[in-house]
Amino acid sequence: MKKFWKWKNQTEPENPEEQSQNVPNPERILFLNGTIAEESWFDDDITPQLFKDELMSGSGNITVWINSPGGDCVAAAQIYNMLMEYPGSVTVKIDGIAASAASVIAMAGTRVMMSPVSMLMIHNPMTMAFGNTAEMQKAIDMLGEVKESIINAYELKTSLSRAKLSRLMDAETWMNANKAVELGFADAILERSTEPENVSETADATAFSKAAVTNSLMEKLSARCRISAKPTEPKPTNTERSVADLMERLNLIRN
Repeated sequence: MKKFWKWKNQTEPENPEEQSQNVPNPERILFLNGTIAEESWFDDDITPQLFKDELMSGSGNITVWINSPGGDCVAAAQIYNMLMEYPGSVTVKIDGIAASAASVIAMAGTRVMMSPVSMLMIHNPMTMAFGNTAEMQKAIDMLGEVKESIINAYELKTSLSRAKLSRLMDAETWMNANKAVELGFADAILERSTEPENVSETADATAFSKAAVTNSLMEKLSARCRISAKPTEPKPTNTERSVADLMERLNLIRN
């Protein structure tokens, strides 16, 4: 058995003793990646029980990330039912593709959100049959009932008419995020959070610190490399008088 799902707690308590105190349960995240059950759950009792045990092992709200091309419709139906019965809120986020059986699982979300570049695809169920005309007719009838059961899930989510849903499945309809929201298969499109993050604040603080260190270093280098101006000696004032000037002054005194 190859697991196609993985659980992760978004916030883990730092101290194990906190779990026994009045600390809110951490939000759990479920990742569904790849093919939904490469081996059918049709006659498998162990794998579905394992998934259910892991699902019910915790409490609180869960987020389900889906990136799957589809797979076993029996496994998808069981996972859909388990998520629908889960007591907490189930937020489904499609980050790649939710096609075929994976689109059925997505309909179990209390709220379904899609990445702006993700895709959702619905189509008629398929199978392989071998035998005579009677066996082939049984396979055809079985596929018809499977289709009706899938339409039940789509109808509950979208409120579209069964006839329109049937036509969309017949045409193998691919939907981008906007189209999925328009038809009711999704509730919203994932967007970048507008709240400031601590990482940005840390980056700004680091940049400021580097600038301060650089400025301080430049000031020190400037102080060490500054060339002081050589003091200029004052020019001696010529206080000596010429002999002719003195004689002239003496002649003036005599007269």
